[in-house]
This record gives sequence, structure tokens and C-alpha cells, in this order.
Amino acid sequence: MKSTPHPVSSPRPRIGLALGGGSARGWAHIGVIRALRDAAVEPDIVCGTSIGALVGAAYVDGDLDQLETWVRSLRLQTVVSFLDFSLGGGLIKGDRLIEFFRSHFVDRDIRDLPRPFGAVATDLHRGREVWLREGRVTDAVRASIALPGLFTPARVDGRWLVDGGLVNPVPVSLCRAMGADLVIAVDLNADLLGRHLKAGQARALRQPDTADPDTATDGVMARIQAGMAQLGINHDAGPEAPAMLDVLATSINIMQVLITRSRLAGEPADVMVSPLLADLGLMEFHRASVAIDAGRRAVAAVLPQLQARLDGLNGS
Repeated sequence: MKSTPHPVSSPRPRIGLALGGGSARGWAHIGVIRALRDAAVEPDIVCGTSIGALVGAAYVDGDLDQLETWVRSLRLQTVVSFLDFSLGGGLIKGDRLIEFFRSHFVDRDIRDLPRPFGAVATDLHRGREVWLREGRVTDAVRASIALPGLFTPARVDGRWLVDGGLVNPVPVSLCRAMGADLVIAVDLNADLLGRHLKAGQARALRQPDTADPDTATDGVMARIQAGMAQLGINHDAGPEAPAMLDVLATSINIMQVLITRSRLAGEPADVMVSPLLADLGLMEFHRASVAIDAGRRAVAAVLPQLQARLDGLNGS
């Protein structure tokens, strides 16, 4: 009698996590990662654009606990202390923030990280998407977060690089190129259009609540505008017009939403996580708890879909 061979078990599918850009809204990635871990989902590959690159790098290196403790402790005054104003290439040089990240969190070669990691940036001169998969982690993060008009560009390997959100706000394609069988993508910009120009927003930006600066609407943006005034930059076109940075933030929102929709239409993720973050301003890094909680809720909403996709890949 011939023995029946045992079925050969297929290897476990490789899970990729694509962390999108969105400035201060990016702290939601911490909540997403926490919720995935609670559900016993550990990504094998992590890719990030902009703030997604920063959080992703910390996560891959095992620094997520430390990062969460730090971001939850941020206050408006702390965020303002990282703003080094500039007249060349962007309003903020970003050196203080990156030096803090370099000294407190991961700073080694990307290839030495415990699991595959990649960051997305944009070649400023060629307009091309750049995948950063080697070199110092902090250099990759600095390039990926260089939001045009706000942060100065980063010089990497002879190229001027800016925020990856210009070309690939949610890096699903990079995850797949690095070998992911299933991609979980986090889109921070799904509900943003119209957020910054709601009635009264422009006035709130110009006149922050000085009694409680940590709860002022977009207080950081107001402080940046004050810094611009000290540099002699005219930032207000009149009493009824939106402030200059309000226009900048809204324009960035429009750009990222439309580019994200276009890229995801052609390169869809297997599971899309979309935290609701429309009430969180571009530079409100001191409101981490709001973003982290939103990230957790967004994962809870898609867990049944995620589990079904995993079961399908595992042959259950």
C-alpha cells in the first residue's frame, strides 16, 4: 500500500505595513501598530513616507515604547523649541528635530535593522520617487519628512530630496517590491479636504488661545507665523483672507489626498486603515493622544477584513 504524502505547508505570508505621510497626524501610526500587535499581527516589512518613515524606523528598531512615551509628553512649547526658522529652501531647517531623533532613537544603517525597512522621498530636480533602503536611518527620515515650503530639502548622495508624499504618500508599491504578500496600508489623509478653511479657522490661527496654548487650534502654526513675522515675511493678505500657512496647509492636504487616491487606485493595498484625523492640524504634534487613539479605532474597524485576508492566504 502506498503511503499518502503529507501536504506540504506553504510558508507564512509576508506581511507588509505601509505607513503614510501626514505630518502630526502620523502619531496615529503608533496606535495602528499597537492595535495590530494586540491582534497578533506583526509585519515582516515596514515602509514609510514622511512621518510614516519616522515612526516606522523607530518601530523596526524596537524604539516604539520610547517614542510613544516621548510624543505623549510633548507640549506646544516643546514643539516650538524644535522649530529652527530659515529663509532658504523652507521655513524650518529641521536640524534640531533630527538631532534629537538621532541622539534618542535609532541611528544606524538601514541594512542593519532587525527587519526590512524602506523610506520614500522625492528627487527635487528630477521629480522622481526615491526608495531609501540603505544608508543612515536618520538621513532617510530627514529626507522623507522634508515637506516643501515648510522643511528645507535634504542632501543625500548628491541629490536634493524632499517629502515622499509628493509622489507616493502611502508606499504600498515599495512594500510589494520588498516582497510583501499582503500589504496593510495606513492613509492619514482620507478625510482632510475642507478641514483648514472651515468658518473661523483663519481667525483662530491668527489669534491663538493664549490662556491655554496646548489646546489652541493649530497653535504651532500660529507660532510659526509669529516667527515669520520676526523674519520680516508678510504672511497675511488682509482681515478676511486665510493666513499664509493656512493656505499652505490646505494646499498640502489637497495635494496629498488626490495623489493618494491616484496611487492607491493603481496599486491598491490588501487592507486599508484610515484613521479619522480631520480635526488634527498639520503641526499639532503635541496632540499625540488624539492621533494614537484614532489609529487604534481604525484598526478595530478593519480587523475582520484583515483576519479574513490572512486566513485566505494561510489556506484556512
